Amino acid sequence: MKPHLKPKGLITLINRSSTTIYSGMFPGLLSGSYKLREILIDLRQLADKAGVSFIVGEISSLDLCQNKISVEGRLPSIGFSKISLDVGSVNSLSEDHLRIINNNKFVLPIRPFRKAYEWIKRLDSDPRLDQLHSFNVIGSGLSAIEIAFALRQRWPNRKLILQAFPNKFNQRFKHALQLSKIEVSYPMNNFKGPALICTGSKAPKWLQDSGLRVNTSGRVLTNSCLNAIDRPNVFAVGDCGVISSDWRPPSGVWAVRAALPLARNIERSFAGKRLIDWKPQLLAMQLVGGWNSKTFKEAWFVWGPFTFGPHDLLWRLKEHIDKKFMRGFHEKLNMQVSDQIIACRGCAAKVAAQPLQAALKAAEIVDADSYPEDASLVMSSFEAGSWLQSIDGFPALVNDFWLNGRITTLHACSDLWARGASVVSAQALITLPAIHESLQEEILGQCLAGIKSALEPQGAKLIGGHTFESRSSQVNNLPREVEVSLSINGFVQSGIVPWGKGGLKPGDKILISRGLGSGVIFAAAMKGVVPSEIIDRTLSQLSQSQHLVMNSLLSNASLINACTDITGFGLLGHLVEMIQSTNSNRSKLALSLITIKLFASAIPSLYGAKELLKAGYSSTFAPSNRHAWYFLKQNGQSSPLINFAPEKIALDENQMRVVMELLVDPQTCGPLLLSCDSKIAAELVKRYEWQIIGYVDLD
Repeated sequence: MKPHLKPKGLITLINRSSTTIYSGMFPGLLSGSYKLREILIDLRQLADKAGVSFIVGEISSLDLCQNKISVEGRLPSIGFSKISLDVGSVNSLSEDHLRIINNNKFVLPIRPFRKAYEWIKRLDSDPRLDQLHSFNVIGSGLSAIEIAFALRQRWPNRKLILQAFPNKFNQRFKHALQLSKIEVSYPMNNFKGPALICTGSKAPKWLQDSGLRVNTSGRVLTNSCLNAIDRPNVFAVGDCGVISSDWRPPSGVWAVRAALPLARNIERSFAGKRLIDWKPQLLAMQLVGGWNSKTFKEAWFVWGPFTFGPHDLLWRLKEHIDKKFMRGFHEKLNMQVSDQIIACRGCAAKVAAQPLQAALKAAEIVDADSYPEDASLVMSSFEAGSWLQSIDGFPALVNDFWLNGRITTLHACSDLWARGASVVSAQALITLPAIHESLQEEILGQCLAGIKSALEPQGAKLIGGHTFESRSSQVNNLPREVEVSLSINGFVQSGIVPWGKGGLKPGDKILISRGLGSGVIFAAAMKGVVPSEIIDRTLSQLSQSQHLVMNSLLSNASLINACTDITGFGLLGHLVEMIQSTNSNRSKLALSLITIKLFASAIPSLYGAKELLKAGYSSTFAPSNRHAWYFLKQNGQSSPLINFAPEKIALDENQMRVVMELLVDPQTCGPLLLSCDSKIAAELVKRYEWQIIGYVDLD
């Protein structure tokens, strides 16, 4: 967050999810004292504001010989010159623990926290819990005790057992457990019922297998400068690292205190300066939350062997410290958010329809204006098949080079799918920032791998391309300085006429393959107001290839009358293209013109999109798309091309306003839109995930 201190070049953050739970407040979440959103740190937003690349993925291995780190389900490995490890820990499970986990589906380790929390929520209303005798918390440490108290607050009447060694905690805790009606039992004694394992921790196995020097718990041994022993380009802190000369147990207190000396030494290492020694404090204050029988919130003060409490003032102190810690993250995000207009990226970076059409007319490209097909015919023969080509691309949408390459490729492929073509090959045009060659190599490799990940499942190949180096004088956000465009080639097999936009027929149903709303979601995300869960779900959809959706249509290819993909001009803009193209053809044949009736309540949306539209957010490209509202009846046109069909339950004024905005929202990797007769439509809805959103009518 202090750009003048940030090392030059590429910085990448890798985490298994886009958010991380603050462990100090996790027991409060289980007790019901906090909502999940209150204890989540949004890593995606932090990375975006800091201008660093962010990769969501599970690390599988670390290669110190090649300086590569591998992420599950992703190739190639990610290169680094320096690496800072703070990957936390996993539960240290004995053979007995592993046995009961394997034999009992109602047993779960507490880490990762999110998985454990979702499991606990499901047990809230699971009648089987009462039939399984009791709920067990396994562990003798302070965290296990705190979790037991939290679950007592959550489940006042359920039988709770803390399986622990009583001699490991003092009389104050024993007395409090007794008052809370939490039975203490020796581990594995008469084990029955579901259990949450809160035993000790150890470093992830991949870290132990890396070749780094580790202790018996797998924690990386470091010197006092937080460098791994004999590895000056590796730093390690938190639960996965320990200073060999100043051993401290895994604890959030020492992890947080290590942040500042770690940052300073990373800065100094890039500047070629001598690193600074750090000696962690000998003892750490721990505040252990608890809840008494009157539901008062209390806490214990623990300092080494000394314990004081419980007392409600200690809870207030603990809550103040925890909330102050979380507030620091939110302030870092909010301080950089302004009301200035930030131009949207992805397909929302297109040139608006009006100047585009005017330029096409001025250049006398008549066919492109009259028949705006998604991909152009290169060679076509009913007997030999048809070859088609399209080109697409946009400024980087996300701060992950691999994912951006994949999303851009899938977006470009959709032009071919919309014509019923299978993608065969592609060529890429990639613009890289003017940075060191080694970084260009790493970034280009990630981009190309992302492109291949989208092509290869289709049986397509990346056969070439071209690269440029940007001549921009400033590189403020390196991951966003990369631009990818692709020329995509596809083939329609013999005996099938490529689909087009202009074949709508009266009585046809209009179907859509998935939801809308990516434009407003990414626009709002740029202002830092979108929870990572919404971004995660959106990226999950955008990164799913629709080639299988297209393939499912090929058995009825001749019965698909018209098709397009919804991209930058929004659903309404692309529907207008389909109608105008169809009516142009019908006019030449002296046939009656057609219109489209839409079911307003049936327009599907991405998770969170309608709420953002309702709150007034929109893409910077949406205003230029709103010109298409002219073609709707409710905007006063005497002979509208598009109208809303009557429905059993009419939407109110506010709901209709949201639908109107959704209709013009620009889409990246948007859905396919097709027109076919009722019989085929019913089959597609039944067998696949297509949704009927309207029908074709005569003017």
